[in-house]
Amino acid sequence: MTEIPNAASVAIIRTGKVLLIKRARQPYQHLWTLPGGRTEPGETIEQCAAREVQEELGLAVRNLRPVLVQALGRNGEFRLAVFATQDFSGLIRPSDEVADHKWIDPSALVALRTTSRLDDVLAKAFAVLQQS
Repeated sequence: MTEIPNAASVAIIRTGKVLLIKRARQPYQHLWTLPGGRTEPGETIEQCAAREVQEELGLAVRNLRPVLVQALGRNGEFRLAVFATQDFSGLIRPSDEVADHKWIDPSALVALRTTSRLDDVLAKAFAVLQQS
């Protein structure tokens, strides 16, 4: 198995809150998580991250900062690169892949059904952007 990421997600952070989506489809249907998805042939992991945010939310993201890479799925078939940014533009226009979206303070994650270890991922994302 290669260690090269084959999926990406982005923690979009504004004034101490992060933009989460509730997935409308599998995998992780009905769970709150970061916007993201799988790479397409020929694109870099950063291009994948930006494209997925554009497709799912209609936002343009820039200045992506790497946070971590984690194995997901059965036998770790997905290697998800997580990025963080505060640099984005556009109006949120959710696609049909998104059941809901909200800006949330990370301390409120306990009230949501989220993907595994989202609290740890967000702590690292905020640290990368030097926010508390």
